Amino acid sequence: MAHPLMSLLRGVGIAFIVALMPGLAAAQGEAPAPPSVEGVGPSASDVPRAAPVLEPAPMAVEGPLGTLPPLGSALSPPSRPGFRVLPVLASVVPGLLFHGMGPLVAGDTHSAGRLFAMEGTGLGLLAVGGVPIALTGASRRVIGPLYTVCLAGAGIFSLSAMANIYSVVSPAFTPGVAAPRLPPLELDFGYQHVSDPNFDYRHFVVLGATARLDSTRLEAAVRLSPNEGNARVRLGGAYRLLGEPEQARGGADGTALDFEGGVLYHRFPTEGFVLLGGEVGLRGRYAMARLSPRLEGSFAEVSAGLALQGYSFFGPINDDALHEQVLFTFGYGVYLGRSGPLRGEALLYYDHRKDDYAGGLKFGAGVPGYFGLRGRVLLSEHWGVSADVQAGSAYVARVSAVYTIGGEP
Repeated sequence: MAHPLMSLLRGVGIAFIVALMPGLAAAQGEAPAPPSVEGVGPSASDVPRAAPVLEPAPMAVEGPLGTLPPLGSALSPPSRPGFRVLPVLASVVPGLLFHGMGPLVAGDTHSAGRLFAMEGTGLGLLAVGGVPIALTGASRRVIGPLYTVCLAGAGIFSLSAMANIYSVVSPAFTPGVAAPRLPPLELDFGYQHVSDPNFDYRHFVVLGATARLDSTRLEAAVRLSPNEGNARVRLGGAYRLLGEPEQARGGADGTALDFEGGVLYHRFPTEGFVLLGGEVGLRGRYAMARLSPRLEGSFAEVSAGLALQGYSFFGPINDDALHEQVLFTFGYGVYLGRSGPLRGEALLYYDHRKDDYAGGLKFGAGVPGYFGLRGRVLLSEHWGVSADVQAGSAYVARVSAVYTIGGEP
C-alpha cells in the first residue's frame, strides 16, 4: 500500500502542473487570398506585384489566473498607477485581515477580487485540514496529509497578504525583471553565525557551488565549524519540468516547476551523533504579474516534499529507524534590477523543516518551522553577494561572496 504522504505528493505535483502551465495559444491561420472580381481583366500596364508581407499580430498567452500580453510585444505596456499613501495604509489596517483592501482603495477592483479569492482559498484549505485534525484528536493515521493541507492553506493566505501590500507599494519604484540568463557555474564562500542556547557552536565557514546544465541544476553546500567540528553537507539537484531553463530564460517571466532531490549529512561531534537523510519534492515559482499587472516584478514560490532521515550515535547505542519529515516552504519575492550588471532577487519565506540550524519556532500548534529572508545580487560580470537571515528556536545569519563563471550577470 502506498504511503499516504507519497500519494499526497503526487497530488501536489498535479496541482503544480495545472497552476503553472500556461494555456496554448491559438494556431495561426493562413492569410486569405484577396477576392477576385469577375469581368475585370488586368490592364496592359499591370505587372506582377509582390504581396505585402504582414507581421503576425502577437498573441496573448492564456493562464489559469489571467491573460498575459505576449513577451516581446511591440505594444506599449499599460501605464503604471501612481503611488498613493491611503491605499498603503489600507493594505495594513484592515488589509492584514482582508487581503485586497489595498488595491480596492486604489480603485483596482480586478486585483482586489483576485486577492480576496486567494485569501478565501487559503482559509478554506485551513478549515479542510484543521477541522478533521481537531475531530480525530490529531490521529497519526490522518495527521500527515491533513497537516500538509493546512500548510498549503497557510501559505496561500500569507502570500495573498504580502501581495496585497506589494500591489500598493510597487508604484513607488521601478519593478525588476527575471534575469534572462543565469551563469552556468556559481561558487560562493562566506561566514555564518548561529545563536542557539542549546549548542556550543557559533562560527561557521560556508562553501557552496551551483552548476546549471540545460534543464538540470546541481548544488552542493557545506557548513563547517572549525572549533567544534560541527559539519553539515548537502548534495542536491533539480530537473526543470515546466518553464524555460535558467540558462535560457530569454524574455520569460521566471514561472517554472522543478523536481528536486538531495542527500544530507550532518555531524554533531560534541553531542555524539550523525544525521543522515534523503529528500524529494517539487518546487514551483509563479510570476505574480500573471495575477495582476500591479504585481509586476514579484513572484511567489512554494515547495512540498518528503524527507527520510536516520540518526547514528557514536558508541554502542544506535537508532536504525527511519524518521519522516514533511517538507514545505512558501515565500514571496521580488526581482532586483532590470538591465546592466546589477541583477538579483530577494525572498521572504517560511520553511517547515526542523533539522536546520534555525530549528523550529517554540509556539503555536504543533511544531512550526522558521522564517527567513534571503537575497542574491550580482554586482558585476563575475562578482556578487548573497545573504540569509533565519529566525526559529535559534537565530542564523549568513553572508557570502559569489563568483560566477560564464554566462551573463
